[in-house]
Amino acid sequence: MRRHQDAVPRPVEPALPDDVTPDLLDQEVRRDLRGLPKDLADNVARHLVAVGELIDDDPQAALVHARFARHRASRVAVVREASGLAAYHAGEWAEALSELRASRRMGGAPHVAVMADAERALGRPERALEIARSPESADLPRDEAMELLIVTSGARRDLGEHAAAVVGLQVPELDVRREDPWTPRLFYAYGEALLGADRRDDAVRAFLDAAQTDADGETDAEERAALVAAGVDVPPGELEDAEAVADDAAADEADGSGAAPDDAVADDEAAIDEAMTDEATTDEATTDEATSEEATTDEATTDEATSDEATSDEADAHEADAHEADPDDAVADPDEAPADAPEDATP
Repeated sequence: MRRHQDAVPRPVEPALPDDVTPDLLDQEVRRDLRGLPKDLADNVARHLVAVGELIDDDPQAALVHARFARHRASRVAVVREASGLAAYHAGEWAEALSELRASRRMGGAPHVAVMADAERALGRPERALEIARSPESADLPRDEAMELLIVTSGARRDLGEHAAAVVGLQVPELDVRREDPWTPRLFYAYGEALLGADRRDDAVRAFLDAAQTDADGETDAEERAALVAAGVDVPPGELEDAEAVADDAAADEADGSGAAPDDAVADDEAAIDEAMTDEATTDEATTDEATSEEATTDEATTDEATSDEATSDEADAHEADAHEADPDDAVADPDEAPADAPEDATP
């Protein structure tokens, strides 16, 4: 049968160090792989060893190995269990639920607290409480039962049931004199529940108790107590993330504003050059206009002078003609008679 086009492609096998050998895997887990061919069982075992070594420090890398092991041996409960736990640590909540349910159907460990916490992380606190009330939760080992108490209290807080969240953690194990591995986390969750119930002073004391019992430094309880006492309810981890985001935003804004002045300077220089060019053009036009007006004025003056000179010459010519025709200049001889007058015209 031809493989369907949309089938999930075979994952690329992640590299394995030479010192990761099958014999490093827990013997009980190795027995669960006996149904596989030896070479395949050894290969899967090595990837499961890598999952265990990486899951705390590099959960994403652990998930890559777990997914490859699941691809090679998807019908082995312990492989699906390892895949689900790796997905949970990597924050792949839906995948974690799917894998752990498959493991449980195959007879694997239920991991009730992990599944309830994944439901809560997916925004389904009601389902988390349903898992906590399931028959599988009745006979859990003490450490897993304490983890389920913590998850259940968180789900109550998600639903706004703050009083129930506080009461649910008031168990005999909540004792600073105990040195159980879950004690610091139990006190830390108790502090969160008290803070949600608006009991700030009690919450500060609970966080300080968590810090006192946390010899290995698993929690940030001491810093959390200081922040809550100062009126800051945001957990230190989330506060650091918020500050990092704010710093990145400020850096981006600074980069943007840093580039802007250069652009502004360039724009200002261009505007100044354009203004100077316009001013020069205006001055040149003004000079040309002045020159033109001056030339026109000179031409008009010249024409006026020529006109005045012509008028003066014409006046002189008329004056000369007048002098030639003046009767005072022609002296009349009284004794001379007109040529046509009759002689002896005396009556």
